[in-house]
Amino acid sequence: MNDYIKLHISVLLAGFTGIFGKLIHLNEGLLVFYRLWFAFLILCIMFCMVNKFPKENLKAGLKLIGVGMLLGLHFLLFYGSIKYANISVGVVCYSLVGFFTVIFGPLIEKIKFSWSDLAYSLIAVLGIGLIFNFDTGNRFGIILGVLSAAVFALYTIYNKVIDRPPKSMLFYEMGGGALFISLIMPFYLCFNPVQTVLPSYSDFGYLMILAFFCTVGLYILHIQVLKTISPFTVALCGNLEPLYGIGIAVIFLGEAKELSLTFYIGMFLIILSVFLQSFLKNRPAAVEIIDKNQ
Repeated sequence: MNDYIKLHISVLLAGFTGIFGKLIHLNEGLLVFYRLWFAFLILCIMFCMVNKFPKENLKAGLKLIGVGMLLGLHFLLFYGSIKYANISVGVVCYSLVGFFTVIFGPLIEKIKFSWSDLAYSLIAVLGIGLIFNFDTGNRFGIILGVLSAAVFALYTIYNKVIDRPPKSMLFYEMGGGALFISLIMPFYLCFNPVQTVLPSYSDFGYLMILAFFCTVGLYILHIQVLKTISPFTVALCGNLEPLYGIGIAVIFLGEAKELSLTFYIGMFLIILSVFLQSFLKNRPAAVEIIDKNQ
């Protein structure tokens, strides 16, 4: 149960990331660049304080750095979706992670394809479609959001496959993400020129909060729960992020339209998919506990 609480805290923290995407005035490339480097430096400071840096052999280290590059690409696509559309588009498209996990998981983990998991994810996809009207004006942002969800599904699955200590995984992955975005940034800025690459004072403050709480804290929790909870369950619970993200956007940024009956039906379907999957997956264990107590 403790791991499920951690999982939902991580989803709540993820709901705030879209807000920072709007509050920070840097373009998506620079935003991700500073987010990852600040997070990596925070981790370095934390490990310096305890005088214990994570050590991995070359093979494991390269794998973790590669997974970190997937995380960097996910961030870039996710914030691109928000910048070219809005927070609602970014967080709603993110909820397709569960669907992509169902598709990619069996291929990577070499496990049997689950039709029931596909059914759960399709319930959530239907709910997502009802919550958000995919209009043509946001088409490019939607494409970026869908690609972001696909990349994050791969990141989640590989984190499950690579069995290393959470802190070690986070350190190398953040380093890999920072390396990836640093390598592509010169080319990125050539096609997306900006007047300044330095954040303002307010942007700096937002970036520090984003890096510490919504990156280091969030991904420590995310990696920890993957030790005991399946990637699909983690991805499915991530479907709650649009509810948090849209709600936060409504409260803090006024990015609201009047919430219709369709919104509440879609929200109900997303919550239903999460709790149905959680209940049915844990039903055998629950029955066993009841039998022992009788």
